[in-house]
Amino acid sequence: MTELRLEGVSKRYETGASETAADALQEIDLTVKDGEFFTLVGPSGCGKTTTLRTIAGFEEPTDGTVYFDDKPMAGVPPEDRDVGVVFQSYGLFPHLSVAENVGYGLRFRNPPGGVSVDERVAELLELVDLEGTGSRDPDQLSGGQQQRVALARALAPAPDLLLLDEPMSALDARLRESLRRQLTRIQSRLDITTVYVTHDQEEALAISDRLAVMNDGRIEQVASPQTIYREPNTRFVAEFVGDNNIFEGTVVARDADRCVVDVGGKAVEVQSIPDGTDRVHFCVRAAALSPTVERNQFPISVETSEFRGETVHAYGRWNGVPIVLQLEEVPADEITVGFEPSSAHVLEP
Repeated sequence: MTELRLEGVSKRYETGASETAADALQEIDLTVKDGEFFTLVGPSGCGKTTTLRTIAGFEEPTDGTVYFDDKPMAGVPPEDRDVGVVFQSYGLFPHLSVAENVGYGLRFRNPPGGVSVDERVAELLELVDLEGTGSRDPDQLSGGQQQRVALARALAPAPDLLLLDEPMSALDARLRESLRRQLTRIQSRLDITTVYVTHDQEEALAISDRLAVMNDGRIEQVASPQTIYREPNTRFVAEFVGDNNIFEGTVVARDADRCVVDVGGKAVEVQSIPDGTDRVHFCVRAAALSPTVERNQFPISVETSEFRGETVHAYGRWNGVPIVLQLEEVPADEITVGFEPSSAHVLEP
């Protein structure tokens, strides 16, 4: 296993004769532990894939250093970094059979454990539940099966680090759910350090030991899925991960246990915040706004609603602030909801 560390990693692209530059990564500091399933999540263009490519050695950082354990990777080419990479497009060789695709990396490196190439290929096809498909051509397989062949190929040389760049983005939702469960099972069984890139917040929360939320080339927050969801550090994280309502107000009173904030003329109670803070942003999850809670009540003008099976998501406004609710039934056009002070999470300035 390998611990991955990025220290002050930046990547800058020159954009032409004007000598201006675009910062794809800005001072990334990150540690991924031995055997950890770590996910980079964020919107398109935030730097996720550039970070992954820098780890793999396909990009050289403008500043900073990538370490595998305590070994700096500066100047080490991708083929010497002992990483397995699965890209979004899978990249299977159409003129090779499934077994030949899986064993391709073993042309340049002996199989681990002293087994033969055929034995290693058979072992990996069994691991990804594709026994008996070795003689097929890749185009005879479904998209999900091709994804698993690409994973088996990446794992064939027993790399120290596995990198996955949105490998399931082209698959339908039901198949993605099935394959991500299989992926986490395989990763846990092999205990391999894994970095996974996705723009899908639900996927990131479901599969990760920890995750980093990225925005504009920077890391906004690194934490467990539970902490990211329940205790976002910044407004960006709160808005990007899950359904959050963001409120802004002025502190009008406080004591050791509570803080009263004026939000658009409405006094609401939230948990205590640090002294010296007068203007605050705080978030409340959609599921925490309820018509049965009698504290911090305010009326919502409902504009639209979506039936999602077990729940209904309703969208409306209060004092011009967009509001999202997660309810059990379709609400009326006007509904009064409230939230407990403990449900309000204060965000960093």
